Amino acid sequence: MTSLPQLDKRDWIAGLEKGLSVIEAFDDANPRLTSSQAGERCGMTRTATRRYLLTLAHLGYVATDGKLFWLTPRVLRLGRSYLESARLPRIVQPFLQRATAGIGETAYVSVLDGDEIVCIARNGPNRNMNTGYVLGARVQAQVTAAGMLMLALRDEAEAEEWLARQELKAYTSHTITRKESLREELARIRQRGWAISEQQLELNYRGIAVPLLDHHGDLVAALNVTMPMGQESTQDAAARVLPVLQDTARAMRNLI
Repeated sequence: MTSLPQLDKRDWIAGLEKGLSVIEAFDDANPRLTSSQAGERCGMTRTATRRYLLTLAHLGYVATDGKLFWLTPRVLRLGRSYLESARLPRIVQPFLQRATAGIGETAYVSVLDGDEIVCIARNGPNRNMNTGYVLGARVQAQVTAAGMLMLALRDEAEAEEWLARQELKAYTSHTITRKESLREELARIRQRGWAISEQQLELNYRGIAVPLLDHHGDLVAALNVTMPMGQESTQDAAARVLPVLQDTARAMRNLI
């Protein structure tokens, strides 16, 4: 995976970093915040945070009733700019269509961003297109096949450092919440080179993921499917889906 470039101190714009951190302070648990609450989440004073919020409100990214602030749909322009300009989503889309035709399931390409995976491309049969992850959806990495795969294929020391700072949350009764159990699962994934996750995020759903490598052999994303489990066994699902995903990933490699 591509590492962040080193930044000379004279090129760093602190105000931009702080403004983005204010936007990121809002989430599903905190959709509306006072300037004090936003400041606490960003590590800034109330006064400074309020200035950033008022500037964002002037630009249309935030709305306010004078006390509370909340994000507006204009924020979606930031993510849309990536989806429309980035090379990877455009390259993979035809291949996702091929994978979907081969297995009849919704296929995705996801990337790792911090502790979460982000869906950057998807394609599925018409009956499934209203379900599953939408473009830009973010999910905790360790409860998805794509996320576990990308975590497992990190440098082992880096993966261990990630695991040491996690608090593993249970989403279902099947979610892996013991660090030792997750460590063992990541080792198994690392050894076989692909991942499967069953009912960790949502009951009766499984995901299968393979690595998406560039022409240098570096991991850039995961190619995965998420599907209802039904009566299909784990072994049968892997036998049906895995060859198509692996062939699709190989076909993309020289183009990335």
